[in-house]
Amino acid sequence: MKLYVCEKPSQARDIARVLGVRGKGDGCLKGDDIIVSWCFGHLLEMSPPDAYNPDLKQWRFDTLPIVPDQWQLAVKSSASKQFKVIRQLLKQASHVVIATDADREGETIARELLDHCRFRGPVTRLWLSALDDASIRKALSKVLPGSNTEALYRAGLGRARADWLVGMNLTRAYTIIGRRHGHDGVLSVGRVQTPTLNLIVQRDLLIEAFTPSPYFEIIANVHSQRGDFKAKWIPAPAVADNEGRCNNAATARTVAQQINGKPGRITKAQTTHESQAAPLPFDLSTLQQAASKRWGMGAKEVLDTAQALYETHKALTYPRTDCPYLPVSQFGEVRQVLTALKQSQPNYASLIDQANPDVRSKAWNDAKVTAHYAIIPTAAVADISRMNERELKLYDMVCRRYLAQFYPAYERDKTVIELMVENERLRANGYVPRVEGWRAVLGNRDLDEACGSSALPPAKANESVQITDTDFESKQTKPPARFTEGILIAAMKSVGKQVDNPALKKVLRETSGIGTEATRASIIETLLQRGFVQRQKKHLISTATGRNLIALLPNEIKDPVTTAVWEQALDDIAQSKGDLAEFISQQADWVGRIVRQSTNQTATAAAPTFSADSQPCPDCGQPMRRRKGKNGWFWGCSAYPQCKATLPDKKGKPKKTKAARARKPKPGGKVGETCPECKKGKLVHRSIKNGENQGKPFLGCTGYPKCSYFSWHQT
Repeated sequence: MKLYVCEKPSQARDIARVLGVRGKGDGCLKGDDIIVSWCFGHLLEMSPPDAYNPDLKQWRFDTLPIVPDQWQLAVKSSASKQFKVIRQLLKQASHVVIATDADREGETIARELLDHCRFRGPVTRLWLSALDDASIRKALSKVLPGSNTEALYRAGLGRARADWLVGMNLTRAYTIIGRRHGHDGVLSVGRVQTPTLNLIVQRDLLIEAFTPSPYFEIIANVHSQRGDFKAKWIPAPAVADNEGRCNNAATARTVAQQINGKPGRITKAQTTHESQAAPLPFDLSTLQQAASKRWGMGAKEVLDTAQALYETHKALTYPRTDCPYLPVSQFGEVRQVLTALKQSQPNYASLIDQANPDVRSKAWNDAKVTAHYAIIPTAAVADISRMNERELKLYDMVCRRYLAQFYPAYERDKTVIELMVENERLRANGYVPRVEGWRAVLGNRDLDEACGSSALPPAKANESVQITDTDFESKQTKPPARFTEGILIAAMKSVGKQVDNPALKKVLRETSGIGTEATRASIIETLLQRGFVQRQKKHLISTATGRNLIALLPNEIKDPVTTAVWEQALDDIAQSKGDLAEFISQQADWVGRIVRQSTNQTATAAAPTFSADSQPCPDCGQPMRRRKGKNGWFWGCSAYPQCKATLPDKKGKPKKTKAARARKPKPGGKVGETCPECKKGKLVHRSIKNGENQGKPFLGCTGYPKCSYFSWHQT
């Protein structure tokens, strides 16, 4: 029996439909000697430390570092039923086809099951780039040997084990240290999460420390025999800063007065013809950046929407790709895709009629295609009436980028005129569009560069001109922009480009980043959920807790370059160029060294405190802390269990309810008095056992825990 293992039920139904498998079974679909079953993402998870040794349940420095000799996986409690189904099917299977998502995590989801259940039969790989019927049939006709993708599994194991080593050990170490500094919650440290947080914190600190400085510009109105235009003063090096700006008001005013009303001479008049090819189709990161810039969509929102267009609507190809190029073989399907688009989106009709399907843009390049090609529309007719607003926006954006590939280049004339007036240099730039080309499809949407259209009059060198007026403009330098999710995704992806150290530059590829196309959105969500970052409109701003955590950590943990080097090593493992055992050994050694360093960290006057994030409890006035329960995030009193006040969480902040605002602090009392709340117990002296209030005295009821009365007021 041949068993197809898919990543999720919807994927299994699509593949089963093409295979002609119609029968329904328990957790699977059955056909003649073919069964299609599914996971729900990972059915297995890395075992916690206490699974290796019960003594590791308590968080103590003397048990660190924790490095398993034999790695263990456990069945997720929420997935136990489906795991039993697949385990039983694997006992019957003579051949397994891995049909999970065609990436590192998809490979790991399936192969960790095969290893855990000790399947020893033949394994092949169904490599899907889209889930429409035509794409599935094409993939079924070209099933790969299992050995072709096994290296992806080793990279997946490396990623999971490295994350476990860093997360389990350093989260424990710095949570213990954090308690010394007044934080009673968990301080999560992650291999990718922490360097990403550091990017945000450093940007915020840079902005807040930024002191604007003035600079001055002169815009001159120029009259020539063949037309008037405006030109900008170019300060001489002697009066310009490193950016070529004049920051001396007196100098600039003198120049403005000196050239006003004076004749001048054109020293340069040059017109060049420029041709711009259409921007490449989208990979996931560039799609997230474009959607963030244009609509303010979050990274996870874009990923989830693109995933729905891929899985549910069958309208787009696989979205979790890092490649903006297309295989040459895909060029043969262009006419089918354009025909499907015309049927899906009638408003594209004129654009498609003007497109030339024989034009092969630079996007078609086998040498630059990685495991997946760019996100493009499929050859299936999409029912746009079933799409929500976000899906329609994203679908339109991807379709137009694809259509642009079949249009000629955008062409324009660029003119530069330079002139000398009273020994001062001025310059004017102008652009005149000549061929609209692909901009007929895209216009200025999701493009970094606006289309310049200002024309300059004809001019020749040595022609005379006259300055008719000057405008003196006082401006100020601006700090770098705060991170949006799109800008942060770009920063995460291009860490390698930001490295100045020559030695690191040799090791690090320019394409090296932190996280992957599939994980960057979830990393940002994790930072938000853990209260290290919060959204302010479209920007991501670090919280006091996030900043204090970064201040607490050594540079090696939070430096994005460190993680980029690791990500590069995982990529090498995925391409069979690196060794998994060596990678994990290096990770274990690194974690051990950091743990040893952290044990020497003690509270000092200069050490960060976490009180800045405190929210007063509506019952007792003590700080509230953000926590996660079975129903999600909420805020609880740091004096728990003595005070059990809670508030709902609203975007990382406590939401004040009417009931909360109406609460009053409990009255005080005297030792030995009857409890004013339960009227049964007596009031006695107690003290807080842990957290930032450890050792603080209070009055409590002898009826605790049935009676939770307590008061800070002591008499």
